[in-house]
Amino acid sequence: MASSSATSMLFFTAAAAAAAAAVAGLLPLGVKAEYIAYNTTAGIVPGKINVHLVPHSHDDVGWLKTVDQYYVGANNSIRGACVQNVLDSVISALLEDKNRKFIYVEIAFFQRWWRQQSPALKIKVKELVNSGQLEFINGGICMHDEATPHYIDLIDQTTLGHQFILKEFGKVPRVGWQIDPFGHSAVQAYLLGAELGFDSLFFARIDYQDRARRLRDKTLEVIWQGSKSLASSSQIFTGIFPRHYDPPDGFTFEINDVSPPIQDDILLFDYNVQDRVNDFVAAAFAQANVTRTNHIMWNMGTDFRYQYANSWFRQMDKFIHYVNQDGRVNALYSTPSIYTDAKYAAHEQWPLKTDDFFPYADHPNAYWTGYFTSRPALKGYVRTMSSYYQAARQLEFFRGRSDSGATTDALADALAIAQHHDAVSGTERQHVAADYAMRLSIGYSQAEKLVASSLAYLSESESSSGQGHTVTNFQQCPLLNISYCPPSEAVLSDGKSLIVVVYNSLGWKREEVIRIPVSNEAVTVQDSSGRDIEAQLLPLSKASLSLRSYYVRAYLGKSPSEPPKFWLAFSVTVPPIGFSSYIVSSAKPTDKGRSSTMSNVYTSEGSTNETIEVGQGSLKLHYSADEGKLARYVNSRSLVTASVEQSYSYYTGNDGTDRDPQASGAYVFRPNGTVLIKSEQKVPLTVMRGPVLDEVHQQLNPWVSQITRVYKGKEHAEVEFTIGPIPVDDGIGKEITTQITTAMKTNKTFYTDSNGRDFIKRIRDFRTDWDLQVNQPIAGNYYPINLGIYVQDSSTELSVLVDRSIGGSSLVDGQIELMLHRRLFHDDSRGVGEVLNETVCILDKCEGLTIQGKFYVRIDNVGEGAKWRRTAGQEINSPLLLAFTEQDENDWMNSHASTFSGIDPSYALPNNIAVITLQELENGKVLLRLAHLYETGEDKDYSVLANVELKKLFPRKKISKVTEMSLSANQERSEMEKRRLVWKVEGSAAKDPKVVRGGPVDPAKLLVELAPMEIRTFLIDFDYLHEYGS
Repeated sequence: MASSSATSMLFFTAAAAAAAAAVAGLLPLGVKAEYIAYNTTAGIVPGKINVHLVPHSHDDVGWLKTVDQYYVGANNSIRGACVQNVLDSVISALLEDKNRKFIYVEIAFFQRWWRQQSPALKIKVKELVNSGQLEFINGGICMHDEATPHYIDLIDQTTLGHQFILKEFGKVPRVGWQIDPFGHSAVQAYLLGAELGFDSLFFARIDYQDRARRLRDKTLEVIWQGSKSLASSSQIFTGIFPRHYDPPDGFTFEINDVSPPIQDDILLFDYNVQDRVNDFVAAAFAQANVTRTNHIMWNMGTDFRYQYANSWFRQMDKFIHYVNQDGRVNALYSTPSIYTDAKYAAHEQWPLKTDDFFPYADHPNAYWTGYFTSRPALKGYVRTMSSYYQAARQLEFFRGRSDSGATTDALADALAIAQHHDAVSGTERQHVAADYAMRLSIGYSQAEKLVASSLAYLSESESSSGQGHTVTNFQQCPLLNISYCPPSEAVLSDGKSLIVVVYNSLGWKREEVIRIPVSNEAVTVQDSSGRDIEAQLLPLSKASLSLRSYYVRAYLGKSPSEPPKFWLAFSVTVPPIGFSSYIVSSAKPTDKGRSSTMSNVYTSEGSTNETIEVGQGSLKLHYSADEGKLARYVNSRSLVTASVEQSYSYYTGNDGTDRDPQASGAYVFRPNGTVLIKSEQKVPLTVMRGPVLDEVHQQLNPWVSQITRVYKGKEHAEVEFTIGPIPVDDGIGKEITTQITTAMKTNKTFYTDSNGRDFIKRIRDFRTDWDLQVNQPIAGNYYPINLGIYVQDSSTELSVLVDRSIGGSSLVDGQIELMLHRRLFHDDSRGVGEVLNETVCILDKCEGLTIQGKFYVRIDNVGEGAKWRRTAGQEINSPLLLAFTEQDENDWMNSHASTFSGIDPSYALPNNIAVITLQELENGKVLLRLAHLYETGEDKDYSVLANVELKKLFPRKKISKVTEMSLSANQERSEMEKRRLVWKVEGSAAKDPKVVRGGPVDPAKLLVELAPMEIRTFLIDFDYLHEYGS
C-alpha cells in the first residue's frame, strides 16, 4: 500500500512541476498582473459589423409572484427575484463608468423604487437619464399583453407611465419594447407605436414557422403598417429578435450563470481572452448573416437579471475592450434608440408588414391560443372596471378634481398593472390573479365613493331649488351580475320609493332596458316627469338564486338576506354623457293598470312539431319545441331570414402523455377531442314573454345553462350563459365552447377585431406571410376577440359581440365558435408551473369556478353589420352605470336635478365618434381623447370624415387653449410629427395611397375633424374650471 501511494505522490509532483515549467516558459520573468483600464468608449464604426450591446432586465409586473413580492424580493422560495436589488445595483454600476448604458421598461417597479430614493441620489439618476446612460424604453406601467386588453386600457396604462417619466425626468420614450407578449397586435404597431411617437418597436415572440422564413430571407426587420385606414401615416420600424430576448449562447453573466467569463489575469490559470473574442466574433457574424445592414443588436439580459449588475458590466467592459482591440467587429454599449438611428442612417429599403402576428406557436403542437380565454372571470372583471373607470373620470371632471376626497387614482394604477402580459392574459399563478383582483377591488371602492359624491353634487347643484339639502347617499351594486343589489331588493315601506339614477358615459343618447332585482311584485316605474314607464317582472330562476347565494358568501363572507323574487325590467332613456332618474314605488290599490306586467311563462312539454316564436319587435327567433333548439332568425324590418342553430361542446385538454409531451394549459390550447354537450334528458324550454322583452331559458345539463333575451326595441339577441363548475371527476380537463351555425357560404374567411379596434381578415389554415404547415387545425385557427367576430357571404353577415376578451374562430363555413371557459389538469410547461384549475371557496369547501357572461348575435344584409358592431360594441363596453337612493313621498325628485348632460342639450356626438377619455389632470388641464369608430370602407355612411364641436362638448366652460398631443399626451403632436423618422419601404412608391387625416383645430371655431380610425388627443385649458352647478 505504501509503495503505490509514494508512486502517485511522485506523479502529482511531476505533473505540477511540468505545469509550472510550462507557465514559466510562457511568462517572461518579472511579468506582473496589473490594473487594466478597459476602453469602453466605442461608438459606431462605419464599414464594420457593429454589435450593439443593450443591457436590460425583463421584470414581470407579477407572474409567479405578485408585483410587490417581485419588487421587495419576498416569497423567494418560488423564485429568487428582487427588482429593488436590480435598480440599486444597476444605478451603482452606471455611476462607475459613464460609457455604460442600461434600459428600463416597467414603470410600476421604477415608481416604487423612485419613491424611496434620497434627494441626492435622485439628482444623480436624473444626470444618468439626461446623459443617455439610463434610458426609459416603452415606458408604460407594465409591458402590456397584446391579445386580451382593450385598446382604451392600453392607452391608459401607457399614458400613466409616460406622464410619470415626463414629470420626473422631462423625457419622452422613443422605442417600443414588447419583447415577451405571446403574439403581437396590429393596434400595438400603429396606435401603441407610431401614434405615441415611437420610432421603432422590438419583440421576440413570433410563430416558429414565420421566424424560420424570416431568418432565411433576412426579413426579421420590417416596416409594419398595422392599420389599413391610417396606412403609411402610422407605420413603425419593427425588429424581431433572431432568437429569444436573451443574449447569444455563452454570453449570460448573472452570478450563477454558466457562460465562461473572460479570464484576463495572466498570473491565473485558464487565461482565455482570445478564445472568448473568437466566440464573440463568431456569434456576431452568425447574426449579421440574417440581418440587413452592418448593425446587429444583442439583448444583454433576460428575466429579473442584474440583481448584481457588476457581474454583467465587468464582462461587457472586457468584451468591448478586447473585441475592439481584435478589430474584426466593433462592440459598443448601446440602446434600442441608438440602434434605430443607425438602421435609419443606413438608407435601406425595408420589407412591408401588414395585419398582425397572431396566433403564436413555438412548436408544431404548441399554439398559444388558450390564454385568449384563460381566467375568464378576471378578464370580465378587468373589462367591467375599465368601463367604470371611464365613467368615474368623467364624473370627477364634472365635479372638479379634489386632492382630499376619493379619486380614481387607485383604480387607474390597478387597471394599469392588470394589462401586464401575465395578468389579464390569465397566465399567472392563482395567488397572483387574486392579488390583481384585490387591487382592482380596492381601486373600485375608492372610485365608487367618488362616483356617489359626484352624482350627489351634480343632482344637487343642477337643481333649480339650489342648496341646503342633506347630501344624497347613493349606493351602487357591483354584484348586480349575480342578482345581488341590496338597495333595489329592500322592501319599500309606506311612502318611500327607490330612485334609480342611470349614467351614460357615451356621447350619444341611449335607449336601453335595465334590470334590477326586486322583492315585491306590486311595483310601478315612473320617469322624472312622473310619466308611467312600462315595466316587466321576470321570476328569478333557481340557477340564478343558487349562484347568488354561493357567490355572495364567497365574496362578502356573509349570507345574503332573503332572496329577491323578480327581475324588474324597464326601458330607460339617458342623455349623452349624463344621467336620468327613475322612481320605483310600491303600487297602491288604486294603481290598477299602472303596475308592472308579470311575464307570461310558457314551458314546452312533450313531443310536438310546433314552432315557438320569441320577440315583440322586428326580430323574431323561432325555436323547435320538439328539440328545444333555436332554428330560425327573422327580422321583419331588414327582411333578413336565416336558419341558425346554437350548440355547446367541449374540447378535452391534451394531457401531454402522447409522443409529444405538450399539454393544454394556461397558455397553450391543445385539444384532444371534441364532445358535443347534449341535454342529458329532454329538457323543456321555458319562455317568458312581456311588453319589454322575451326570454328563453335553457338548462343543457347541471353545469351549462343560458338565457336568450330579445328586447322589443332591439334587433339582436343577447345570450347570457352560465357555465360551471366544470366537472372533473373523470380527471380530464375541459375547454368549453359555443357554436352559432348558419348555412352561409363563407369560403374559410372570417374577421376578428384587434384590441377592440380594427377588424382583421382571417382565412382558415392560411397565413399571409408564409405557407403554413398545418399541425393543429383547431388551435392554429383561434384568434383573440375583444369586441367581436363576423362572417359574411354574398347576401348576409353574421356578427357576434362579446363582453370580455375570449378566443374564437370559424372552423366550419357559416359557423362562429367562441371558447367561454377552461379548466385543466396539466401544466403546459411554459413557466407558470401551475395547472389552470380555478376554484371558489367558502371556508374549506371549494368548487370549480362558475362563469356567467354574455355574447350578442345579429344577422344583417351584407354591408350593413358594421353600424351595429360599432354602436352596440361601444354600448357593451360602456354599460349604463346605476346608482340608488331612497326618497320619502316625492321629496328627492322635487329638490334635485333628475337629469343632467355634460354637453349642450341640443348636441350629440356623431354616430361614428366616441369620447374615450375625459379627465381632469392634477395640473388643472383636461385630457380629451376622441376616436373615430370606423375603418376606411367599413360602412357606406360612417367611414367618412366627421366633426366634433368642442364648444358644444363643453357648453358651461370657456375654452382658452386647445393643444393637440401625442396619444399619451407627453409631447405636442406637431413636435412629434417633426421628429418622426420617415422610412423607406420596398416597392412602396407606386402603391401607397394618400392617407386622409383630420386637419388642425381652428382656435376660433374649435372644430375637431377625425378621419376613419383616427384617435386625437388634446389638452384643454379653461378660463374657469369648476363651473358645473355654479
